[in-house]
Amino acid sequence: MKIEGAHLFKSPREKVWNCLIDPQLLARCIPGCEKMELTGEDSYKAVLKIGIGALKGTFNGHIRLQDKQPLSQYKLVVEGEGGPGFLKGEGLIRLEASGTETNVFYSGEVQIGGLIASVGQRMLQGFAKQTISRFFSSLARDIEGTSDSAPPTTE
Repeated sequence: MKIEGAHLFKSPREKVWNCLIDPQLLARCIPGCEKMELTGEDSYKAVLKIGIGALKGTFNGHIRLQDKQPLSQYKLVVEGEGGPGFLKGEGLIRLEASGTETNVFYSGEVQIGGLIASVGQRMLQGFAKQTISRFFSSLARDIEGTSDSAPPTTE
């Protein structure tokens, strides 16, 4: 499954970059994240509770940030498995300054298997889009200090 989009933050690139590599902030903003701990340089172990339709379960996974180009981009590698199945993903997170604002572009590929794959491509795509939107909205609230009522600008 391909995933791509963008989110505009009303904050400078350095601030957005620092937040996108802060594991404590990311753990707070990732929907369903129960735990995220450092296991090595730019490498983390995470526990996520996820529910898609009737399928619910806990995923234990590993997250790595690779090929970091500070203030510009990094590659995100994710692997996880749990009762509902498994997932593997790889993507590029790229930041682009626009005055005092920052566009964050993301693109990647995710493979899903096991029971979770049985819910169908359309439902998985919708779930991924909703989860990414919730993540960026939560991150924007932390970065920009906005309220929950601020409309999301994720594409």
